[in-house]
Amino acid sequence: MHFRLIGVGNTFTFELSGSSPLSVGRAVTNDCAIVDPTISRKHAELKVTPGGVEVIDQGSSNGTFVNGVQIEHSLIVPGDEVTFGKVVFRLEQVAPARPAAAAAAPPRAAATIVRQIPKTGESLALQGVAKMGESLASVGDAGEKDRRRLAILLEVSKGLTRSADIEALLQKIAEYAFQVLEADRCAIQLTDDFGILHPKISRDRRGERASSDIPQSIARTAVDDKVAVLSDDAGEDQRFTGQSVMLQKVRSAMCVPLIGSEDRVLGVLYVDNFSLKRFGESDLDFLIAFSGIAAVAIENGQLAERIRKEALARSNFERFFTPHLAARIASSPDAVKLGGDKRKVAILFSDIRGFTALSETMNPDTMARLLTEYFTEMVECVFRHGGTLDKFIGDAVMAQWGAPIGERDDCDRAMQAALDMMEELDRLNARWRSEGRPTLEIGIGINVGDVFAGNIGSDRRLEYTVIGDPVNVSSRLCGAAGPGEILISDPFRRELGSPPVLEPLPPMELKGKSQALPVFRVKR
Repeated sequence: MHFRLIGVGNTFTFELSGSSPLSVGRAVTNDCAIVDPTISRKHAELKVTPGGVEVIDQGSSNGTFVNGVQIEHSLIVPGDEVTFGKVVFRLEQVAPARPAAAAAAPPRAAATIVRQIPKTGESLALQGVAKMGESLASVGDAGEKDRRRLAILLEVSKGLTRSADIEALLQKIAEYAFQVLEADRCAIQLTDDFGILHPKISRDRRGERASSDIPQSIARTAVDDKVAVLSDDAGEDQRFTGQSVMLQKVRSAMCVPLIGSEDRVLGVLYVDNFSLKRFGESDLDFLIAFSGIAAVAIENGQLAERIRKEALARSNFERFFTPHLAARIASSPDAVKLGGDKRKVAILFSDIRGFTALSETMNPDTMARLLTEYFTEMVECVFRHGGTLDKFIGDAVMAQWGAPIGERDDCDRAMQAALDMMEELDRLNARWRSEGRPTLEIGIGINVGDVFAGNIGSDRRLEYTVIGDPVNVSSRLCGAAGPGEILISDPFRRELGSPPVLEPLPPMELKGKSQALPVFRVKR
């Protein structure tokens, strides 16, 4: 028996015949593909019988209805209406065609192949190679063509691994595709983090830039259902009703998803023809194998590019952050917000006492060498305890703990760094004294509080720093500290988990403060 489902209020029409079950669903791999959001991917199953058509719902989300009544399993006859989701059809019986000896040949139907692909790029490539290898036993031009394609795949697997960057890699992929396929255009689109396709390359056989507006109805089918698509007459194919197919007059097209590790779709590889040339199954086999190798190369290229960017970011961050913290920031760029945010930070200022007078007695080279040795050891003390070098201000060092990434013991770390700075300076002075060189004395001030932490500067130069009243207080404490002294504020003292021996000092009067600031000196 031969039946037909005719859309009611829609343009879908499906011929029903044969003894095999027919699948109904949104995915294009179904026998009756209905592109509608109310249709499940595997919505229902149809079985043609002498008395009508059995309809079996496959657990669809929006249900299957016969003459308005929801069903799980029902037999429909000509004249009945069946609704899948919200898409309505009427069943009609088709009369058998009359035999005619001189009847004209039927028009060529649009030939579409939708092939499910494996879950990884490697197996995708191997499947395509295996299918091509099956034809090597054949003789003649077809067998020689497949031999040449297999040779190119071997060349591709070597050549793509030598590409320096993603752009060069995509250009090579297009070049290899044109070597084997009689295509007028090759295009590659890659997905972003949200699965949206973005054009990366689109060129013709001469290497000239071509339109990047590939038919999205075909591309989205390949991405969403992870299938390889060959449409031998795309303009007449009801599966692909996108306007771009008609506007671009695409005659024959193939589109294969680029699938990387963990079954992740990286993008699509698309080729098409505008002439009378048509792609065949052997072309699709090659493109499947080729895309598997290309996907592995693209994923490796993206990984290498990400590693290069992280290495560059890390090298820049390591000028100001500890290597461990720099690595965390480089791998998580969101840790440093361009706009900045409010954070609780411990701030340390260290300043050389009497350096102006001392520098007047030294030549520039001697002074630069002394400062370099001094700053190197002071910064190492900051980094050793997980601090961030904020900046050098003349002969002063500004460091902070808590931004862009904070820890619960930031204040204890800052305190220990200050003690280490004093001890390290004692060792430097002992060595310099033995060498007959000048010695240095420093004062240190430490405070804690809520500050603005972020990138400050102009369009030409940005600098990550902290700004706020707690920074100013820390600077004032440093200015008040005598040679060899460490002064801390009362808020900082209260944050210490393991405070050193402290000596309270008279409260400090600060400009702009209504009350004097309690101050403590660290006894060493």
